[in-house]
Amino acid sequence: MRSAALFGLVFAGYLAVAVVLWWHAWSTHPTTVTTCGCGDTSLFLWFLEWPAYALAHGHNPFYSTALFHPGGINLLANTSVLAIGIPLAPVTWLFGPVATLNVASTLGPALSALSMFWLLRRWVAWTPAAFIGGLVFGFSPFVFVNLAGAHLMTGILVLLPLMVACLDELLVRQRRRPLLTGAFLGLLVTVQFFLSTEVLALVVLCAVAALVLLIASALRHPGHLAARAPHAGRGLLAALAVAAVFLAYPVWFALEGPAHLSGLVWPTIEPGHGGITLGNLWHLRFMTALRGEMQATGGYEGPALPDPEYLGAGMIAVLVAGVVAWRRDRRLWFFGALGLVAVVLSLGSQGYWTPWRILAHVPLIQNIISGRFAVITSLCVAVMVAIIVGHTHDWVRTRARRMAAARSGPSSRLRPGRHAPARFGARTWAGTLGTGLALAVAAVAVVPMAGALAGNVPLTTRTVSLPRWFTAVAPHLPPGQVVLAYPAPFALQQSAEGWQAVDSLRFAMVGGSGPGSIAQRAGEERAGQEVIAAASFSLVGPPKATAANIDAVRQALTGWGVTLLVVPNPSSLPRYERGTNPASALGLFTMVLGRRPQYQAGAWVWTDVGALSPRRSISADDFAGCTTTQSLASSSSAVPDCVMAASRRTS
Repeated sequence: MRSAALFGLVFAGYLAVAVVLWWHAWSTHPTTVTTCGCGDTSLFLWFLEWPAYALAHGHNPFYSTALFHPGGINLLANTSVLAIGIPLAPVTWLFGPVATLNVASTLGPALSALSMFWLLRRWVAWTPAAFIGGLVFGFSPFVFVNLAGAHLMTGILVLLPLMVACLDELLVRQRRRPLLTGAFLGLLVTVQFFLSTEVLALVVLCAVAALVLLIASALRHPGHLAARAPHAGRGLLAALAVAAVFLAYPVWFALEGPAHLSGLVWPTIEPGHGGITLGNLWHLRFMTALRGEMQATGGYEGPALPDPEYLGAGMIAVLVAGVVAWRRDRRLWFFGALGLVAVVLSLGSQGYWTPWRILAHVPLIQNIISGRFAVITSLCVAVMVAIIVGHTHDWVRTRARRMAAARSGPSSRLRPGRHAPARFGARTWAGTLGTGLALAVAAVAVVPMAGALAGNVPLTTRTVSLPRWFTAVAPHLPPGQVVLAYPAPFALQQSAEGWQAVDSLRFAMVGGSGPGSIAQRAGEERAGQEVIAAASFSLVGPPKATAANIDAVRQALTGWGVTLLVVPNPSSLPRYERGTNPASALGLFTMVLGRRPQYQAGAWVWTDVGALSPRRSISADDFAGCTTTQSLASSSSAVPDCVMAASRRTS
């Protein structure tokens, strides 16, 4: 079969798996249905909408004040996946960000698997073995779990096998011109920067470890090492030069540009957090605690997902047995050692010594979520299992042919015509036996992993539902409007970002999720942000309508330049979009603004927020009595009327 036809057929197979994975979206309404219009999914809807909007309106795709108004958001300092949003901008223009997210989530694993298949064809002669390796890499539990949470930056890994191929060419094969190969590697590094700086950092760290392993292996032949060093050096310098040229400004913008993030990206979390549990590599556990959190705050709404680092006892047994059986294959030793390095790095901070005791103090590196070294582990596992399955097929087939030839004896040379059918039957039998045993080995490795994911196939999806105000009124707002929506995305409930993205960014919005929402970065508005965040989501109940809280929110609204405050009626919204206590929030905002809202298109709306009315005060008992669930349900004006009647002016 010709190469192009083969790769087309293989990609069709991977794409079919991806479509099955996302069947609930593609079989219904892919422009309105995805995992959820909440949680990190909403943030990535915004990240996919912004580059399309920026290109259409001539704005800087690296920076926006449409979120976190007025300070804005530095997209290069966040997980903005511009390498996806920019190429898919036509999809966003035509069908909206939900469709773009579904396209990226479907094509991503299929292309990642195809990229690995292409790499494995360099090392594995038997096509099904390379196909299985691509499947293991593109649809690993790590990829599966990240895509379920819309983490495109870690769920789409198409560039990693291509980088490995370039390094293989520069350091080992050395058949092509080093400058050309190095330049291509530099371009891959550039694109990966715009896809995920975190994964790029993981790749660089593990590439250094790989280089050390190769040098250590080559020290037995110093002359051979010295002969190869100039070729490798020229290629690596070319890669560095190309990446430096293309990334000089973006790297500066990420580190020092407007709204950049200094120091720890998540200052509230200890460096080295998110490390794996070693036993989870072979013992299947499900993230039940994370599932509870997601169902409380929004995110993936399906059954509990397996731990992303899970490989399964079958996979580990096949890898160990394969290394022992084909111990002369240095590729197995190399990728096995590199995989173990990645596992050690993925442990993060533990009660015992791990490398993170050192890495936790290295700038930028300390921001890596250590468990994401599973990216490299899954790559090494995919390569190893493909090589082992390929070896099994070739070895069994060769042994079977030899046995058949031995049985036929020397008489076959005298009467070849008579024995030709027998020899043909022997070849067929040998091929069938080799294929069967190789697939059996693959099944031992892959079936436990597939079984862990089966309970979530197809992935659970939900309609991205917007409050009626955001579909009926927001699209017709005059320019320059700054909206504070409830629940505000300062907390874990991030749906408002999705509302803004689906509305094509027709207004600027206060707040946002991600590391920019950390209270330490709020400046003079910190106290007000903390009150609004607690009103949006809190495990201990909504904040009180105290004078300090009211003044803090008033100051924040003024500092942010809010013009509209919108509290959608929760009755028509999914549970995960309602906030902790909408009645209490409605009462609090009534006290903050000092006047009643309008009830418009299913939402309580305060216009001209900058014109604050005189301060008011209310007793805790009166406020609690006015902001009950029953009061909210009784009429659209019950809570504001009650609060205004029970409160009094204080200035």
